Amino acid sequence: MFLVGEALIGEEPELAHVDIIIGDKNGPAGQAFATGFTQLSAGHTPLLSVVRPNLLAKPATLIVPKVTVKDMKDAAKIFGPAQTAVARAIADAMDEGIIPKEQAEDLVIIASVFIHPQANDYSKIYRYNYGATKLAVQRAMDGFPDVDTLMHEKDRTMHPIMGFKVVRLWDPPYLQVAIDIPDIEFVKKVLKQLPQSDHLILEAGTPLIKRYGLNVIEQMREARPNAFIVADLKTLDTGNLEARMVADATADAVVISGLAPISTIEKAIKEAKKTGIYAYIDMLNVADPVKVLKELSVKPDVIELHRAIDAEDSAHAWGSIPELKKIHPKLLVAVAGGIGKLEEGAARVTDATEAGADIMVVGRAITKAKDVRSVAEIFLEEMHKAEIDQYRVMTDF
Repeated sequence: MFLVGEALIGEEPELAHVDIIIGDKNGPAGQAFATGFTQLSAGHTPLLSVVRPNLLAKPATLIVPKVTVKDMKDAAKIFGPAQTAVARAIADAMDEGIIPKEQAEDLVIIASVFIHPQANDYSKIYRYNYGATKLAVQRAMDGFPDVDTLMHEKDRTMHPIMGFKVVRLWDPPYLQVAIDIPDIEFVKKVLKQLPQSDHLILEAGTPLIKRYGLNVIEQMREARPNAFIVADLKTLDTGNLEARMVADATADAVVISGLAPISTIEKAIKEAKKTGIYAYIDMLNVADPVKVLKELSVKPDVIELHRAIDAEDSAHAWGSIPELKKIHPKLLVAVAGGIGKLEEGAARVTDATEAGADIMVVGRAITKAKDVRSVAEIFLEEMHKAEIDQYRVMTDF
């Protein structure tokens, strides 16, 4: 047996975070237990968990402090409320059948315990660490989370200590606002007026980046720290280098031209995946997007079917969307170009989404509107995505 569990409970500074390993004495968990118990390090000395002095927890449990113990005040928090909290949680878990009693002598537990240096309330230290330990043990025994839960949640949530939100495109359709007017004061004005929505994507357009460089991404990020920002470089060469530059500038996606050599596109996509950003391929002037997608050994996150500003009198055609998605089921398809009026744009949003588009790219119809917020909200409503997904209260078990 080798099981792993984790739980976080409480509020700072007494907040408790406990990581658990449960395993057989004669297996790798037992070896780690013995090694941790005998190879001591200054400030992180492991200790056995006891309900009280002379009453050892069963299964035998080793507490490993996560934070350096600097003085006797810090030591008292570990050798007191935390030590007994972990032991009682383990004992109660066995009493409640979470840990089989018949295995108590055959198992060992390693509990990595976090005690904030500023924690002072012993009652809270005890209660939070008891709850976190109990929950971590339950999760370890249940195998929580299972793979399906992890895959479902990974793009829908964020770590509470990060302080910002990393947006992932898991709930299409989205409205992507293309900001390509090369005037930073104009950009700031538009960003200030756009509504807050989890279904709004910001695009730093090619003319904007050409004038100000990728530094403009950081300025956009200051105005909208939790936004999903696309850097439209239309990369044609040095794909891995430009994808890395976009990631370093804190953008969430890089746009590669579909006219680039296949090797360039593939290098850009691989670098994007390596750095955790999305790879768009802009099919502007590409005669056969399906052919390009089929030729790629590694697939992008988004294909953008794009009609150029200089070709706005040409007809739109969304016919290749289903075929593109057959090649790569996880692919998102964006459509862009030629929305000059609100009435026309609203109708085209419906047409595009019905054809299977996941992202509707709109530029001047929003950014040049007299009331930027209202027009953007109309587009979002047309897509049935006007609501804001508030940070959810997590209720994992």
